[in-house]
Amino acid sequence: MKYQKVRDSIVNYSKQMYQDKLVSATSGNISVRVNNTSDIFAITPSSENYMTLTADRIVIMKTSGEIVYCPENGRPSSEWKMHAKIFERRSDVQAIVHTHSPYATSFAVLREYIPVILIEMIPWLGGSIPVAEYAPAGSSELGDKTVEALGKRNGCILANHGVVAVASDINLAYVRASYIEDAGKIYHLSRTVGTPIILN
Repeated sequence: MKYQKVRDSIVNYSKQMYQDKLVSATSGNISVRVNNTSDIFAITPSSENYMTLTADRIVIMKTSGEIVYCPENGRPSSEWKMHAKIFERRSDVQAIVHTHSPYATSFAVLREYIPVILIEMIPWLGGSIPVAEYAPAGSSELGDKTVEALGKRNGCILANHGVVAVASDINLAYVRASYIEDAGKIYHLSRTVGTPIILN
């Protein structure tokens, strides 16, 4: 199977994402650029069960929207335009993990950024987690807003939507998505018992 390694890695991390409760049901998505600087990327299919997902169901497509490979009765994630926009604007990004993790997303619903409240946020995330302005799910506008919020950062939260983490490889993108959720959880819990101290 063409692009076997990339497709296998997406399947493995998709299952991990579901098991770690960073997504529910079929929400969220993962993509990996093929051949590093290529305009071709692999992405999770739309509305498929992560725990039964197989490599042959992973869609291969171009940032232009052209489909290179799509399985029978399959289609790319509805958020493919957002992934494409990030790949087009950030040549350093090779992998994208988009979750709907509950604690971080709770701040996305409040449209509040997550400040630096943990020392790990500095080396792993590059600082605070900004909020991308609201745009409809699946739209090109969402991609533009996400790129704008990311800037040169490693992650952001999407207003009333979820989390996006980017990196030079899928493992690091997944680690960053996990750290964003961890920061959101600790920030949420600390606000319930007092006033969090923000690191400078």
